[in-house]
Amino acid sequence: MARNYAEQLVDTLEKQGVERIYGLVGDSLNPIVDAVRRSSIEWIHVRNEEAAAFAAEADSLTTGKLAVCAASCGPGNTHLIQGLYDAHRNGAKVLALASHIPSRQIGSKFFQETHPEAIFQECSGYCEMVNSAEQGGVVLHHAIQSSMAGNGVSVLVIPGDVSMQDAEDDSFVESKISTGRPVVFPDPAEAAALTQAINEAKSVTLFVGAGVKDAREQVLKLAEKIKAPIGHALGGKMYIQYENPFDVGMNGLLGYGAAHEATHEADLLILLGTDFPYNDFLPDANVAQVDINGSHIGRRTKISYPVTGDVAATIENILPHVDEKKDRSFLDKMLKKHYGKLEHVVEAYTSNVDKHTPIHPEYVADLIDKNADEDAIFTVDTGMCNVWGARYITANGKREQIGSFRHGTMANALPQALGAQAANPGRQVITFSGDGGLSMLMGE
Repeated sequence: MARNYAEQLVDTLEKQGVERIYGLVGDSLNPIVDAVRRSSIEWIHVRNEEAAAFAAEADSLTTGKLAVCAASCGPGNTHLIQGLYDAHRNGAKVLALASHIPSRQIGSKFFQETHPEAIFQECSGYCEMVNSAEQGGVVLHHAIQSSMAGNGVSVLVIPGDVSMQDAEDDSFVESKISTGRPVVFPDPAEAAALTQAINEAKSVTLFVGAGVKDAREQVLKLAEKIKAPIGHALGGKMYIQYENPFDVGMNGLLGYGAAHEATHEADLLILLGTDFPYNDFLPDANVAQVDINGSHIGRRTKISYPVTGDVAATIENILPHVDEKKDRSFLDKMLKKHYGKLEHVVEAYTSNVDKHTPIHPEYVADLIDKNADEDAIFTVDTGMCNVWGARYITANGKREQIGSFRHGTMANALPQALGAQAANPGRQVITFSGDGGLSMLMGE
């Protein structure tokens, strides 16, 4: 007996190692849900499809694996959109199964009709409608490969009747998915120009983001050689802040410490692996930028020394040619400023406040940080929870912090915590949920 497309789809996901699908059952989705019922994949039921997308995002971000969410037609799958925007902008490997009205009715203003293949274009790297079971196997492969290649969210729009069509061709879904991460080396001319700029500058500051996740050792070696303070965006905090003798805090709306002064007073500012969006907090003179995605370079401020490449590979390439700086007066000046600001601003809310009424939320965040597991996963809502996470969660190389740092939506923390816990049952998961965000998705 031939498998239908829903069964082929679920079989393929099983072979790709998918263990969970987050979703809400609905009639157009029933063939896929029924196929899941007869598989090894766990169906994790949500009360709002938005939560399914957030949960799948956190699942993927904490495991590095493909995660899946699913929703029924019309208003069912449109609820996915906030979570998919967030997942896509955070680079999560998420496949969204957006079921659709019967294919015969598309274009007739049918009950619950939308056009999800258009709706989800902006929050996905790959978005296609399955028009037949024969074509469905092909686009299923393309969707999985796109996400696993680092292109963010993929969306498959699947009319309910197509899910039940016989699927006979497995040639595409049996293709091996490429999951390797290529190393991007810098262009020699760009690397040489950056090296010369560093050597000519009396003082240099490094400002880093999430792109230094796998380049911590190299960044610290560069800072040591050129006596550079290191500031960070929120995305880079968990990778660079801990055990860092060059740390001067965070810049931007959530900023603290001496990062702002360090970025503005240096002769040369080098942006490493960050698409930091707040141009008002960046100087526009003598700035270098290193990013694996060349399209990010120059989006936020004037760049004099652009380098497209991995942060680690770029630093390894230029470090032998960078002159060691002997004068550390600029670094020491910024470290002294940073210490003073921590003592009088950040720590002021957590010292001698245990008997205050009402309790300072900063004090609560500090207590949670002190008592949390060494490898805890934190999820933080947008708003003040971001501030407390940025200032009071201590990075140590084992902890993770997830938030809507690029999309800035409400209600992300609770469903992200659910996805993180489902994917990491042995780890402690802690959510900083704002009252507004929590009330929006408290049903979960």
